[in-house]
Amino acid sequence: MAIRIGYAAGAYDLFHVGHLNILRHAKAHCDYLIAGVVSDELCEARKGHPPVIPLAERLQIVGGLQCVDSAVPELLPDKLQTWEELRFNVFFKGDDWRGTPAGTALEAAFAAEVVYFPYTVHTSSSRLSQSLEVLNSRAGRRL
Repeated sequence: MAIRIGYAAGAYDLFHVGHLNILRHAKAHCDYLIAGVVSDELCEARKGHPPVIPLAERLQIVGGLQCVDSAVPELLPDKLQTWEELRFNVFFKGDDWRGTPAGTALEAAFAAEVVYFPYTVHTSSSRLSQSLEVLNSRAGRRL
């Protein structure tokens, strides 16, 4: 029986329970889990702003989890290039990708199984970051 090597990519900025759930679910579906932590530059290019937590610290946080066997920086924008480098055979994504043009293209091009897990709608790094911005602006008005 072949070893199932899983790959779960994410920014993992402002780490929260949604991130933990994806990684725990992913580990339950593979023998060895690699967590790809998206670089600061790729985060900024994709989201329009840099992450709150720098890459080195996000790698330490994710790599310190019991469910993660290896945490690596994701430096390449093309997932197929990442696959060629790491040779995982199961790719885990949040189900917010399912049925999207990017998700469909990924499934068609990939030489690995793509498995979707439920996206934690009520918690996201973007929402946490927006909340921090609101709190900072309110604190600034009081000064």
